Amino acid sequence: MASDPTISAAGMRLLKLLVGNPPQTVADLIKVAGVTRTAVTEQLNELLAAGFVARQRQRLPGRGRPRHLYSATNSALLLLFGNSQRLVVPAIWRAIEKLGGRSMVEEVFKHVGHSLAEHYKQRINGADPRRRLQQMIELLREEGSLLESTEEDGQLVLRKRSCPFISMVDDHHTVCCVDQEMMTEVVGCPVRRTACRYEGAPCCTFEIVEDE
Repeated sequence: MASDPTISAAGMRLLKLLVGNPPQTVADLIKVAGVTRTAVTEQLNELLAAGFVARQRQRLPGRGRPRHLYSATNSALLLLFGNSQRLVVPAIWRAIEKLGGRSMVEEVFKHVGHSLAEHYKQRINGADPRRRLQQMIELLREEGSLLESTEEDGQLVLRKRSCPFISMVDDHHTVCCVDQEMMTEVVGCPVRRTACRYEGAPCCTFEIVEDE
């Protein structure tokens, strides 16, 4: 399971110097940041470990030693501009609803769920729904999701403590259908939502119904 990325204030300042700029060397960053080589190196290692910075080697003309160039990753953009997504994405869904109605929004989400299911099905080979569910949970955990599976009254229940679709939530909470569509297709049996974080529950809960 991937560890949760954490960044110090110094690391965040360095990250902001990299975003939107050409790849930088350590010397470039020392000059711009006004700190020591040791400090820059420590901050870069922190950002590399968290996946917010990429490093590539550049060979110099002649016999000079190669140097490393550092650049911000897409994960850095998501980290820095997450608040903008919370405004932009719901605005996109409102525009789709205004232009095509609720039926179009629901159809779009249905296709999103199918597309995600196709992505996970390629890496799942369990023969029965419970095994397939467990494999899906493992894959989602590797991506950083927080979720648990339990058995309650003979039914398999999935609790999604985190939500990867948080920036996609609209006024009707239609995004929850993405999970249902995806899990039903991947697991191979009906899935129903029994609780929703956007309706006051601590997290979204889904029930795997194997006898239908």
